[in-house]
Amino acid sequence: MPEVIAILGPTASGKSRLAVELARRLSGEGRPAEIVNADSMLVYRGMDIGTAKPDAGELERVRHHLVDILEVTQSSSIALIQNLARRAIEDCLARGVVPLVVGGSALYSRAVLDELEIPPTDPSIRARLEDELEQLGSEQMHRRLAELDPAAAAAILPGNGRRIVRALEVIELTGSFSARMPQGRFHYPGTLEIGLTMSREDLDSRIEQRVDLMWRRGLVAEVRGLVDHGLREGRTASRALGYRQVMSMLDGRIDERQARLDTVVRTRRFARKQLMWYRRDPRIRWFEALDGCLAEKVLAALADVDQDGRP
Repeated sequence: MPEVIAILGPTASGKSRLAVELARRLSGEGRPAEIVNADSMLVYRGMDIGTAKPDAGELERVRHHLVDILEVTQSSSIALIQNLARRAIEDCLARGVVPLVVGGSALYSRAVLDELEIPPTDPSIRARLEDELEQLGSEQMHRRLAELDPAAAAAILPGNGRRIVRALEVIELTGSFSARMPQGRFHYPGTLEIGLTMSREDLDSRIEQRVDLMWRRGLVAEVRGLVDHGLREGRTASRALGYRQVMSMLDGRIDERQARLDTVVRTRRFARKQLMWYRRDPRIRWFEALDGCLAEKVLAALADVDQDGRP
């Protein structure tokens, strides 16, 4: 078996469902497996509907690490997820359990899976740069980044203000951001990355269906309850897709129809960015997410790894 198995792909591609099925089947073959979450939002208690968190049955059938470990008022970060996920992976390996690393944006999964040193941070510098972002806009800040570190600017989209600010912060502290970006070398050498993909049309449709289901299941009520528990003050949790849009609705800035539409549009945009970044990694073995024999084909790929001794 690979030392670590990662299930990657855009949101709504079925990563969590596949991971649960693989863990169940591997355990049935006498190779116990557990899931290590690498998503920055599944760590929050109470954020269940809008994050499409595994349901109680899935959490009961397969042990999940890094789910429901933070309150919405606490900050999540790449450094925190990297540290906790690696501790969970090493705990699994020490017990002879196969860790299935699931989800997260490309940056979060890379931080867990690849050799990546998390750069330092300075709250005063970050606050100043965030003020400048508010005043100047992300495109002008991106032009500044391009002058200071062209490689970093090429890797960050001009509209991603949060990452631009982080890159400028690191440059101010260390002189370079690109020097600290993932280099495509696994932290755990025996890692196998499984990627899920589908057509743009299918992905767009699944995202719209997911958002509709979230609304029917009570996303608005969930957000309203979390606001009472400090969601607005949560630096990370308050930025989650769907939650931010519902809070804008509750504040009267947009109506419910617009909140749903904005959630769909922004989730589609996020999913495309995820897929674009994952596509740059030649180590990923890609599978059609809607294939009716998906689990069997992934298990066959694991068997190939057994035979040739490498991912």
